[in-house]
Amino acid sequence: MAFHKIIDSLLAKHFPDGYNQDDKNLNEFLTAVSSHYNTFERDKKITEHAFTISEREYINVTENLKAQNEITRQSIEKLKDAIIHLAPDRANAFKENDDDIIGIISFLSELIVKSKALEADLIAAKEIAEKAALVKSEFLSVMSHEIRTPLNAIIGTISLFKFQEGLDEAKKELLRVMGISSENLLSLINDVLDFSKMEEGKINFAERDIEIKTFLKNLRLANRVRAEEKGNTLKVMLDDDIPDFVKGDDLRLGQILNNLISNAVKFTKNGTVTITATLHKLTEEFVELYFEVADTGIGIPEDKLKLIFERFTQANNNITREYGGSGLGLTIIKRLLLLQGSEIQLTSTVGKGSKFFFYLKFKNSNAKSSVLPEVIGSKSDLNGITILLVEDVEFNIFVAEMMLNNWNAKVDKAENGLVAVDKIKANTYDLVLMDIQMPVMDGYTATEEIRKFNKTVPIIALTASLSIDIQERANQVGMNGFITKPFNPNELFDIISKNV
Repeated sequence: MAFHKIIDSLLAKHFPDGYNQDDKNLNEFLTAVSSHYNTFERDKKITEHAFTISEREYINVTENLKAQNEITRQSIEKLKDAIIHLAPDRANAFKENDDDIIGIISFLSELIVKSKALEADLIAAKEIAEKAALVKSEFLSVMSHEIRTPLNAIIGTISLFKFQEGLDEAKKELLRVMGISSENLLSLINDVLDFSKMEEGKINFAERDIEIKTFLKNLRLANRVRAEEKGNTLKVMLDDDIPDFVKGDDLRLGQILNNLISNAVKFTKNGTVTITATLHKLTEEFVELYFEVADTGIGIPEDKLKLIFERFTQANNNITREYGGSGLGLTIIKRLLLLQGSEIQLTSTVGKGSKFFFYLKFKNSNAKSSVLPEVIGSKSDLNGITILLVEDVEFNIFVAEMMLNNWNAKVDKAENGLVAVDKIKANTYDLVLMDIQMPVMDGYTATEEIRKFNKTVPIIALTASLSIDIQERANQVGMNGFITKPFNPNELFDIISKNV
């Protein structure tokens, strides 16, 4: 029988000749002792193994604790550094106490309280700013209407006088000066109002079909007289690959190009101003065009090339006095292009001229060309067309009625929206020219009432503001279009022709 090795060793030592293996009691004793030895050794191994594992875990826990303590220490140091930057007056207190975590927490609590108070102040300031912006917007809207209303009468009257026969050269010159002055005033008003709208983020872009080549030729015609007065030649260079129509905001494109052309003419004498448009890229969805306005004028110094795009800024102090201008035109151009994902670029040489250029994307259009009657003074014909003119300002009524009579249109008048509704119920009109702001009943309300019983008569809004809010409201109430005061005969005739 095999016993524990210690028992076997003792048996061999004390019973060299062997022991009586038949002794049952001795064998049971030896077996019991051997079993105890085996159990002891097994428990010893288990104990040693457990101790080894515990010691390893203890070492790991200790090292992890050291790492956590180091992270905590570094965190406290960074918090203290941050607090010292935020509150230098607390620097000594935090430096003296390395583990002042309670002080840090107290300080952070103070900051939270202050930040909440600051947040409340900011919310209150934001509300005040929003109210101020609303008041500013309403003020600009009112001022736009009040300024444009008399200006509409002035420009309209000048347009009417231009077509009178028998005027001598002196009177024609006076009319020319009055026309240029009133247009300059209108340009200044437009720049100021547009700049304010852009600051408020209220500029949106329409999508209308633009017959781009005709559009650019019309720009040349509109600026030709002023160019010739300064001895300039005004040219248009068009790429034959440009599509006949593109879809975009013709008003904003006209504003950008008119500003550039006006500047080029203003700073050029006995020279050349060239308007260029070429096709840059054409895809299934978009067409990208390159526009350029170049002149042979006075040029701009290199150190002023970026400065001129800042608001109310000219290249030098003498320009405003000698040439006029608000210093807003190029700023507006820059912002209008940025809002459309483009950028105005410039090269210039003093004494040789300047070149402004940009790329602009438009959507493709499926529109086809349509020919409208030519407007030349009183030779255009609206014979057989009956128009209801809804307007409360006497000067505006006089100017619009004279223009319409020159084109042989039959004109009926209503002094407010309520009278207009009654007249449309009782009579048939081919078109309604509806002022927006009127006493008793405004143009929006009148249009809503008219659309309840007459869905077909074209209603054109007469507005003194190009605000996108006014345009959207005009569309919502059922108007078919709008014309901005002051309007010229071409614009008025064009919109009437398109709608009758």
